Amino acid sequence: MGTIRACCCLAAAAAFASASVAFSQKTAFTRVGPVPPSIGAAKTIFVSNAGSDSGLFPEPFSGDQDRPYTQFYSALKATGAYVLADDPSQADLVLELRLTAPYGPTNPDKVAGAADPLPMFRLVVYDRKTHYVLWACTQSVEGAVGQKYHDKTFDDALTGVLNQFLSVAGKPPAPAH
Repeated sequence: MGTIRACCCLAAAAAFASASVAFSQKTAFTRVGPVPPSIGAAKTIFVSNAGSDSGLFPEPFSGDQDRPYTQFYSALKATGAYVLADDPSQADLVLELRLTAPYGPTNPDKVAGAADPLPMFRLVVYDRKTHYVLWACTQSVEGAVGQKYHDKTFDDALTGVLNQFLSVAGKPPAPAH
């Protein structure tokens, strides 16, 4: 009886140990859901300027409220991956770009551990024919100290949201700025 109990305890311990190892190994994220085929098949794109929330220009970012749109449009054009249409009716997809400044704590006496929310780019991909949202990409603009570094984090985040879209579309990433 003691031998059976010892064998059962050993078997349970081995099963527990192998389960612990299996759960402790992290697997890489893989996209399970399909990407709408119209994203990969698109040849022409219209870029829509959904604007920027107030209070972001000229500080902390240099330029004006059209900077995100102008910079994104130029970067997308530089990839050569798409023909950029002047009118949405001429495009396969419509990309809507917006720079948001979320609400949240903004005073120096905030609760310990609370952080000011970061500005964020949101790129929404619409099917031009149906006007349905096909995909959305977001990228936070990291905080920085000084105008030069704010502008660098802005540029990095804008490139990041563009590269998210290009990755979903099966295109190579945008050239580094």
